[in-house]
Amino acid sequence: MTKSRFNKILGFFLVFGPAMLLVFIGTRSCEHKFEELEDFGPVPAFQFTDASGAQRNSKEFEGEILLINTLQSSCPDSCAILMWHLNQTIYQHVWKNKTKKTKKIRIISFLIDAEGNPVKDLSVINDAVKDLAENYDPSIWILATGDVRSIYNLNNNGVSLMDEGAKFEELMLLIDKNSHLRMVLSGKVEGQIRRMKQSMALLQKQYDKESSK
Repeated sequence: MTKSRFNKILGFFLVFGPAMLLVFIGTRSCEHKFEELEDFGPVPAFQFTDASGAQRNSKEFEGEILLINTLQSSCPDSCAILMWHLNQTIYQHVWKNKTKKTKKIRIISFLIDAEGNPVKDLSVINDAVKDLAENYDPSIWILATGDVRSIYNLNNNGVSLMDEGAKFEELMLLIDKNSHLRMVLSGKVEGQIRRMKQSMALLQKQYDKESSK
């Protein structure tokens, strides 16, 4: 190495070395900050019947993250939510990460008619989801019939999801491990489905952080 080149390298470290050291120390010692989802309060207890005819209730899912939505019997692919996008954006991601204990998520889809009333026969929608979703696992994506209105009958800042004119059947609800509502987004908009996936990731990061302490 020539004397001129050595002097240039030495000069670089004399000028930038202290700043580089501070950046290194800062990234090693500072705790990573990330956005946390707002807590909208507890979700009422609920019960339902799944596609196999088993009677189930919300107590079974304590300690798990839930994504609740509806599917409409007359046009399950798009009348309530965009089922194809729900599958591609959220279900496939959940299925690929199903072995991660701190990231246990289930999707519960309630079948309703055009008026929002429960439909008891789940056979048609069961076949449709099986055909649509690669690697379909009914223990992860659960098809349900029951009084879904009782779940959506939530209030926040004086506004109810069931207010007259509100299309509750188009909404997706993200519920945390403590049965609290953490996000409400439309399942009729592709961008909102992607945003729901991001919200789920934020909630998962929060639990990862807590479990690492």
